[in-house]
Amino acid sequence: MCKSKLYRLLALLVATSLMLAACGGAAPGAPATEPAAGGGGSKVTSSGFECPEPNPRMEVTSTELNLFVWTEYFPQDMLDCFELVYDIKLNRDEYSSNEEMYAKLSGGGAAYDLAQPTDYIIGLMIRQDLLQELDHSKLPNMKNFDEGWMNKPFDPGNRYTVPYLAGIDAIVVNTDAVENVPQSWADLWKPEYAGRMIALDDSRVLIGAALLILGYDVNTRDPGELEEAKAKLAELIPNIKVFDSDSPKTALIAGDVDLGITWTFEALAAQQENPAIQFIYPTEGAILWQDNWVMLKDASHADAAYAWLNYINQGEVFWLTLVDYTYINPNKAALEYAKENQPDIYKAYFDSPITNPPPEAIANGHGIQDVGEATPLYDAIWVEVKGQ
Repeated sequence: MCKSKLYRLLALLVATSLMLAACGGAAPGAPATEPAAGGGGSKVTSSGFECPEPNPRMEVTSTELNLFVWTEYFPQDMLDCFELVYDIKLNRDEYSSNEEMYAKLSGGGAAYDLAQPTDYIIGLMIRQDLLQELDHSKLPNMKNFDEGWMNKPFDPGNRYTVPYLAGIDAIVVNTDAVENVPQSWADLWKPEYAGRMIALDDSRVLIGAALLILGYDVNTRDPGELEEAKAKLAELIPNIKVFDSDSPKTALIAGDVDLGITWTFEALAAQQENPAIQFIYPTEGAILWQDNWVMLKDASHADAAYAWLNYINQGEVFWLTLVDYTYINPNKAALEYAKENQPDIYKAYFDSPITNPPPEAIANGHGIQDVGEATPLYDAIWVEVKGQ
């Protein structure tokens, strides 16, 4: 999902957001390689961030690593530090939806090492033999994750996945512009919201909301229930002014829309600009999700991939996501580091009900899962409803 920066005023560091070139694209400028003040040969990024040493340092012979990832989802210092400490060139292609990612990978011809799918599409990628099993002996920093984010139903035992960040899809509303603040998915169907909504360009989230209103499971495979959901979702379309999964906060901040459906970070970023913007966990239950790293079947730089996965998941590196990309953070080492060394940033994360949702919001939430042979039914519903 498209992400952008926030909490800059809290940050002690300044991260410069650059677009790194994707495989075969234009090469980015090299990050700074100046030694840190005081000597010792430490690597320092162009923003002045002193790069932690790899712990442990992996043996790597590859000189590049090819990533296929969500748009704008990484602190620049994290990217720069990996290149500096390992002398490895990062190449990066980006996508805006899981479906876009899957279509490119399943089509063949893409020379990527790591991708970053959301939970529900991982089962399909495994069945299509797109992924390779991970060697956990080469992932010592897996220990840094909270157990609650490991061993999930989409990948028991984390045979194929390493967690990255997690989030929630729920209701966002500008309380200055909306008199009757919605509290449920069903409320969004009210005629008073006609032409006033932003919605994610995400079939599973929107169809899932319709299913929940009807009292069905968000992962149903029943054709009859899905047909009902299609009719229900069609009723919502007049309320939606724009579909946007790249930067839904933009229309909210600009006042082009008054409410809608978005995810954790985008809601928080909008709220930072306008405190009247609130994130509402719907009474039927929000949509929970988790983004993960996977290694592709034909990865040609597996040694660099393992080095990357270990380095970024060090607590003293991964805490940077709290500055720039504030989602639900599954890395307990990063949170502990921030609590001790960046208390203002940690407090902002911990005190927000968006990034630190109440337990009942998690307990009442619904995870999107792979629906197997029913996937074409969901796709057909989405194409038909959006095209009306």
